[in-house]
Amino acid sequence: MSGFTDIERGGWVAKLPDRFLPYILLARLDRPIGAWLLFLPGLWAICLTAHGFWPGLGLAVLFFIGSVVMRGAGCVVNDLWDRKMDAQVERTRGRPLASGMVTPLQALLFLTTLCAVGLVILLLLNNTSKLLGVASLVLVVLYPLAKRVTWWPQAFLGFTFGWGALLGYAAAHGHLTWPVVPLYIAAILWIIGYDTIYAHQDREDDELIGIKSTARLFGSHTREALCICYGFSFLLLLMAMSAFPLHHLGYWMMLLPAALMVWQIIRLDINNPARCLALFKLNREVGLAVALAILVGWM
Repeated sequence: MSGFTDIERGGWVAKLPDRFLPYILLARLDRPIGAWLLFLPGLWAICLTAHGFWPGLGLAVLFFIGSVVMRGAGCVVNDLWDRKMDAQVERTRGRPLASGMVTPLQALLFLTTLCAVGLVILLLLNNTSKLLGVASLVLVVLYPLAKRVTWWPQAFLGFTFGWGALLGYAAAHGHLTWPVVPLYIAAILWIIGYDTIYAHQDREDDELIGIKSTARLFGSHTREALCICYGFSFLLLLMAMSAFPLHHLGYWMMLLPAALMVWQIIRLDINNPARCLALFKLNREVGLAVALAILVGWM
């Protein structure tokens, strides 16, 4: 695992002025997969409950912009908490705060800017959504502490990233009703699964410095744990969908995200960090396939 990192310095990032690079890396704009994964539970909720195509599309655009901004803010918070530990982990030692490219004060000023943009977007939503958006900040701030006190930081990430299901449901539907419960739990289980795969990249370093994770907890039984997480997530998604008058083709389309989940379980190699990263990234397609199935169900 020596020398492995997921930091991208090529492509469009390399064409930017040098003064912007530390902040692009700090907000993980070079790696948009995190913003996609934050966005997708909200997209599921919007697809299920939006009152018409154009209102739903408008909400989806707002949620995507908000996901990029707030995922960046979450990364800044995470790196402020973890900058000393990140310097001890091969994959993360090149991050701006851990490497000294950005000072904590500069990071805090950047965080304030991102939160201001997020607040503007939140103010465009209804009152229930505003309350849920403010409540989510508690999870964003506390998540980085989870790995220090529990073997289940991936579950805490599930509560945080899955919150978009609640927020999207409230924004599109106006208020929360019972289908949001299986939808939110489905998102949490899905996130535990894919973030466990992601955490296997750092398993050896985490063990050395005492960081807890479900990757370390499950170890060689990760494949079985994924079967449970992904299996129940899939069933709960079907339960949430059943509350709406969707065409049966939508349920048939759910075979696509199911197949992508099964592919991850089959291809998993917990000792191959590059493969773990690739399988983790495949969950963007899983989430988009779920949204597509819901949309087909409304046709």
